[in-house]
Amino acid sequence: MTTPRRFLIGLAAFVCLSLAAVRAAGPALVGENIFPPGPLHCHASCVVELPNGDLLACWFYGSGERTADDVRVEGARLKRGGSAWSPRFTLADTPSHPDCNPTMFLDARGRLWLVWMTILANTWESALLKYRIAADPSGDAAPRWDHEGVIHLQPGAGFAASARKYWEQVAADLPRLVPEEVERRKVATAIAQAGARVEDKLAQRLGWMPRAHPQVLAGGRILLPLYSDGFDFSLMAWSDDDGQTWQTSAPLLGLGNVQPSVVARRDGSLMALMRDNGPPPFRLHQSESRDRGVTWTPVTDTALPNPGSGAEVIALANGHWALIGNDTETGRHRLTVQISDDEGRSWRWRRSLEDDSPGPSAGRYHYPSLIQSRDGSLHATYSHHRPPAEKGGAPEKTIRHVRFDEAWVQAGAHLGH
Repeated sequence: MTTPRRFLIGLAAFVCLSLAAVRAAGPALVGENIFPPGPLHCHASCVVELPNGDLLACWFYGSGERTADDVRVEGARLKRGGSAWSPRFTLADTPSHPDCNPTMFLDARGRLWLVWMTILANTWESALLKYRIAADPSGDAAPRWDHEGVIHLQPGAGFAASARKYWEQVAADLPRLVPEEVERRKVATAIAQAGARVEDKLAQRLGWMPRAHPQVLAGGRILLPLYSDGFDFSLMAWSDDDGQTWQTSAPLLGLGNVQPSVVARRDGSLMALMRDNGPPPFRLHQSESRDRGVTWTPVTDTALPNPGSGAEVIALANGHWALIGNDTETGRHRLTVQISDDEGRSWRWRRSLEDDSPGPSAGRYHYPSLIQSRDGSLHATYSHHRPPAEKGGAPEKTIRHVRFDEAWVQAGAHLGH
């Protein structure tokens, strides 16, 4: 036997043994930073799988957020089967204006949408909702955009009346709803400020911001989850004509329910889970729709802790649900994935992607985006912010991508029903 042949046989045996060892070790978590950590701010990522199997991630990047005019939307690609992300590229950059909170999705025609907002006056209330569409998003760098424009929203005639009625009910019952006096004063002040603006048409039509993935429902309806920091509640926009025109739902009214993530049940009804920007207890908020997103049930608390940070819920191919977020009441030092086998009525399995002890040396792992790719893998991207390595140094910020599967989550803590 020649030496090269022996080498090849030995190499094949080594590969087989290595694969067997990986299989024996059970499900795995693998991940990498999309770009090297640095001091500039990067946040609010989103990830999608493209028709050719590539992953595309986006986020906003600059010296701050709404008050920093150099903020732009960036992106990078992970080629199908690859292990390294491409160099970063720009997806949207409005000169001298911050561009923030990008989200992406594929519509019923397979077109890639990028939805984000441009901040007109360095306040969240001045957010202008924009979009770009790429019919063929394949390639090595930024997609070639075929269409772009503004998503014009005009909340219905009952928008202001619904909000006023809800706030009046809250004001009448505020001592019971918010027992703690300091928090009660905060809520009363927020309601008074929002109430002063709710009749203003410009305030109604600006300030709506995306966060989690939009949904494409049966029949091609695009459902775009939105929220307002000015009103501190959520709204759904929908389009039945491939995004040419948009209508809005009745507002989802609660005490600080923002950044909705929507998931569809088997029976066609929809569930929205929302970040808690309100008073204690700090829990994800929930609401349901049985008419494809037009109307929603009253917003209530879930039992799921939330420290005022973004979360996302998705339905898996097997019907289970996966939820990613900071499952604490304070701090973003722990980021977990939970699995439900009963459409969110209970969450039987939980495992942490990141878990630091609370304190000044803890990182902030937050604003996650979650998808299941066609091969069954789960992919998450999130803001990975570490404090300075030494006193007086700069923080280290990047967007991190991790890949795992449901079995990896189920191998963690089993919480039972």
